[in-house]
Amino acid sequence: MKRLLVGVGALAVSLSTAQAEPADFERWLSSFRAEAAAAGISAETLDAGLTGLSINERVYELNDNQPEFSRAIWDYLDSAVSATRIQNGQTKYLENRNLLTLIEEAYGVDAEIISAIWGLESSYGAIMGDYDAIQALATLAFEGRRTGYGRSQLIGALKIIQHGYAGRTELKGSWAGAMGHTQFIPTTYLSYAVDHDGDGRRDIWNNLGDVFASTANYLSVSGYRRDEAWGVEVRLPSDFDYALADSDTKKAVVEWAALGLTTMRGAGLNERFDPNLRGRLIIPAGARGPGFLVFGNFEAILKYNRSTAYALAVSLLSEEIAGRSGAVVSVWPREDRPLTLDERKNLQQALKDRGYDPGPVDGIIGAGTKRALRAWQKAVGLPADGYASVAILNTLK
Repeated sequence: MKRLLVGVGALAVSLSTAQAEPADFERWLSSFRAEAAAAGISAETLDAGLTGLSINERVYELNDNQPEFSRAIWDYLDSAVSATRIQNGQTKYLENRNLLTLIEEAYGVDAEIISAIWGLESSYGAIMGDYDAIQALATLAFEGRRTGYGRSQLIGALKIIQHGYAGRTELKGSWAGAMGHTQFIPTTYLSYAVDHDGDGRRDIWNNLGDVFASTANYLSVSGYRRDEAWGVEVRLPSDFDYALADSDTKKAVVEWAALGLTTMRGAGLNERFDPNLRGRLIIPAGARGPGFLVFGNFEAILKYNRSTAYALAVSLLSEEIAGRSGAVVSVWPREDRPLTLDERKNLQQALKDRGYDPGPVDGIIGAGTKRALRAWQKAVGLPADGYASVAILNTLK
């Protein structure tokens, strides 16, 4: 089915363009209107939000190649924690220090973490996205692997319009429907956005007080605790069991230290952290790359974006913004080539064919795929690090 890359805008689409829209999308849109009406969206809001709607094919392309999942983590971090982003972050932090300190004290979220999320999400407000959020979400809701997300967020966006929180033309953002300085998706906006200055609006597009307070509120509700470490880079012993680097394996600092983990710089684990503090180990590039012991604040950042690369970027950038070194000491295996989308799907299918369930064959190397990969690696006598590489794919095939 061929779709047209047509702009959106109420009553702005010509008759000839409207007639060229795919009939199945029009049928879906009609059924969605009924679903949205059942969720409390008025006919007036539906008309204002959905009239003249079309599909944006580019959204599908970006959905299949999110940089957090499709790029090598070292390439992602090179960009996310670049010298320019660090310098701009330190400048913006100083410019807004009084406001950030006020927000930090009110919500119990460190100001450098708020600043780092601001930097990652919109380059400190410079790039908030110009996709029409309604069109992008309708595109995702129509078909593909994220139809449930698209429907729920599209209804959320329509609720924002219906309640008068923002106008139809203000709903601009990323290809995935995230909006404002720190890129809230509609349901997150409805649940956690804050009117910091009491002007009657939760303005995450123009009001930095609302932006910072909303971001801090979301992190606070997600379990973030001020003045606690997000984690630390660690050195692993040569005989380490990499199967322990699993999202379900959490141990106290004293237990990790007993297994031979040491910090890459500074004091030892037991001296630097509460020995009873629980954390888990992540090795984003497998046995040949750096390892990080991460704690509760890292998990709170993950609730903002379920990507280990993203949470690590926020954490490292926050260190730099606060004037501490966030540089990774260990060497990344930069000679490795990241798998393409088709290769990631092939790897998942190969695991499934061998009886190891990776979950959906969607090209997203998430917790399910890594768990299945570790099980296969352990069965064939390889380091069970769950790292999806070209060499592993070739061995599987």
